[in-house]
Amino acid sequence: MPEGSSVAATVVAALTKAGQTVASAESLTGGLVASTLVDVPGASSAFRGGVVVYATELKATLAGVSAPLLAERGPVDPDVAAALAEGVRERCGADWGLATTGVAGPEPQDGKPVGLVYVAVAGPGGTEVRRLDLSGGRVVIRVTTVTEVLRLLADRLRVSVLPAATA
Repeated sequence: MPEGSSVAATVVAALTKAGQTVASAESLTGGLVASTLVDVPGASSAFRGGVVVYATELKATLAGVSAPLLAERGPVDPDVAAALAEGVRERCGADWGLATTGVAGPEPQDGKPVGLVYVAVAGPGGTEVRRLDLSGGRVVIRVTTVTEVLRLLADRLRVSVLPAATA
């Protein structure tokens, strides 16, 4: 079982046990977070839904990110990641909101290097953002991002998952 699937199963079980729900706002992962969560049997008890906001303007119109923030900083930014998580949490009526934004490559975007990723989790106790500096091709960056946003949610839920693989 891939690591992301294992972490997804852990968070779905924890959310279900707590009677809580989650939603996702995804950019570079293009729906892979949602797909990984719904691959878990019983995910419907915890996963509310999500938005794929690949185009920058959709981050504002669908996920509620401030247009001036996007104009000033661009889509690959920690505050944008936080706003995505908070926006999808609110718009989907979930206890938790997840967000991914970054550069999967193969080329840098708006001066941001390939592998620069921000993941965020918004929940009852506030919002947390993690910066990831990843290496590898598009697939590796996207799959690792999914694992890391789910790992961040697991940390916030205070459930144990396998330690991150070391390079």
